[in-house]
Amino acid sequence: MSHAQRELVVLGTAGQAPTRTRNHNGYLLRWDGTSVLFDPGEGTQRQMLHAGVSSPRIERICVTHRHNDHCLGVPGVLNRLAQDRPGRPVTLHGPEDAFDHLRGLAVVAAAHVEVTVVGVPTLDEFVPVAEVAGSALTARALDHRVPALGYRLQEPAGVRFRPEALAAAGLSGPDVGRLQREGELRGVRLADVSVTRPGQVFAFVMDTRQCPAVDEVVRDADLAVLECTFAHRDLDLARERGHLTARQAAETAVRAGVRTLVLTHFSQRYDPAELGREARAVVAELGGTTEVHVADDLDVVPVPRRSGRRTVAA
Repeated sequence: MSHAQRELVVLGTAGQAPTRTRNHNGYLLRWDGTSVLFDPGEGTQRQMLHAGVSSPRIERICVTHRHNDHCLGVPGVLNRLAQDRPGRPVTLHGPEDAFDHLRGLAVVAAAHVEVTVVGVPTLDEFVPVAEVAGSALTARALDHRVPALGYRLQEPAGVRFRPEALAAAGLSGPDVGRLQREGELRGVRLADVSVTRPGQVFAFVMDTRQCPAVDEVVRDADLAVLECTFAHRDLDLARERGHLTARQAAETAVRAGVRTLVLTHFSQRYDPAELGREARAVVAELGGTTEVHVADDLDVVPVPRRSGRRTVAA
């Protein structure tokens, strides 16, 4: 079966402080009829209006860490949810370290919406967070100045039928459905006429130094959002402040097999186009195929589709 709309709506791209043209962070993932909002910084509610984002579809908000440029928009978003979808609950996820901070933001909102705040352990392994439209949302610890999480959303693996194999086996029409349901039909096994298709992957990495965990979070991602606060000429400053450079983000994406890399969280000291050039040069240097997208506020970036038709969960 073909999946519904999957795309990223970029609501803000500024690092630390907003600018005249860039809002604080904010990233909304549309995934099969539901939406997950990541790191809503100050002004996210208004950016949602500019982007035409439908707040009633937001079922959960995921925060990477407690720095305010990644979560100060929570009260406004909760009030928007209370206005647009009264009576529907929302879950707010973040590191255990940020639990009191996030709960305080929910209290300050005084919104008439049922909010559940969930602290996620920051461990050196993937921790289950939630199920999102049948896909598994997990998180693991990164390396910032405060405890921080990287999030990974992974669709279950499925199978794709091989038309030539079906024809050779004399199977068509209703028989294909029967084989799909039963796993074997008239001596033909499902594995004989299909191939495994890995599920799609979305990854979200904000403030962190380069570390092995970043590679693990974005491994084989179809769409990966990575911060690149600094140019590589300022590597020492990036390490000191707990951030990635554009070169590091691109190296990670190529190494991990990312299909589309979305760069964001830009320091005011750079023209983001420069960071994009740095990243693309690295992809070319390493012989990679990763597509680099330098995010602007209100961009909409589709999750790249894979060839073939996913028919059934494996």
